[in-house]
Amino acid sequence: MSSGNPSERQASLTDVAELAGVSHMTVSRVVNGTGPVRAETRARVMAAVARLDYRPNSAARALVTGRTGVLGVVALDSMLYGPASTLYGIEKAASEAGYSVAISSVGVPHRTSIADAVDNLRRQAVEGIVVIAPHVAVVKALDAVPKDMPLVAVAGGERAAVPVVAVDQYDGAKRATEHLLALGHKTVWHVGGPADWLEARARERAWRETLKRYKAPVPEVVRGDWSPRSGYEAGRALAKVKGVSAVFVANDQMALGLLRAFSEAGIRVPRDVHVAGFDDIPEAAYFSPPLTTVRQDFIEVGRRTFQILAQRIAGELADGKVRDLVEAELIVRESTGPR
Repeated sequence: MSSGNPSERQASLTDVAELAGVSHMTVSRVVNGTGPVRAETRARVMAAVARLDYRPNSAARALVTGRTGVLGVVALDSMLYGPASTLYGIEKAASEAGYSVAISSVGVPHRTSIADAVDNLRRQAVEGIVVIAPHVAVVKALDAVPKDMPLVAVAGGERAAVPVVAVDQYDGAKRATEHLLALGHKTVWHVGGPADWLEARARERAWRETLKRYKAPVPEVVRGDWSPRSGYEAGRALAKVKGVSAVFVANDQMALGLLRAFSEAGIRVPRDVHVAGFDDIPEAAYFSPPLTTVRQDFIEVGRRTFQILAQRIAGELADGKVRDLVEAELIVRESTGPR
């Protein structure tokens, strides 16, 4: 018999074995899923586990099964809505599947910082790694990640040599541009994001190619850095340009700044100019006027990312390029209302 009262301390595997009337090894097989056990015996063990509120020691279980139940995430040290929401979607999907998440943040993305972040997670014995990779430098650094570690990139562009899950940035920007053209505008101006961000590149490319497809003039891009301040500066610049009647802004934060600049310049939205953004941040519906924008389903991105990573961990998905795109959704609000 074990010493002490199980009700007064954390129950052990031996306590479960005694209550269920089975061997120590049988309980181990049931708890860790490491061998065949008769259904009746399994039910008896699980009943004892529930009665004693037995919680397996994670370190001991890892030694037995080779699994830690921990996933690693390499994320940019950013409060931007897209990367932060992507991280939340991954954490939610992992938690629902019984995994915990270890995060390694990167301040300035480059080959060394990404490699260090991956090494940090490997030392924590993670089963697989998700790299949130919206930046050109992050994708380039993925080539140096050891091939023995299951890995999936989120927003990793088209050239990543690992499986990628992403919102279809191109289609979302195409829809926004087509929506503005359909309102009767001769062309659409664009406030673009930083040139070294993959999402900014995809949105700009879609805008440019859509205008060309409809034989519309292609204005010069006004470059921003994702911030409301840069959107405000872009708005001040565009307010001085004659004939601007429609603007597609690469994210909602910059659109917020642009709306402020237009208002100060006496330009009324939507009466004088139509404006569309990208992201559908929670505040977008409360801008003045409420913003037409492109919604990204980050929860679905997290779910698909976890599914692919789980397949990689289980050895069910071989190395190779896998690209899973989540559909973007155009949300029409008053900023592109009747002119």
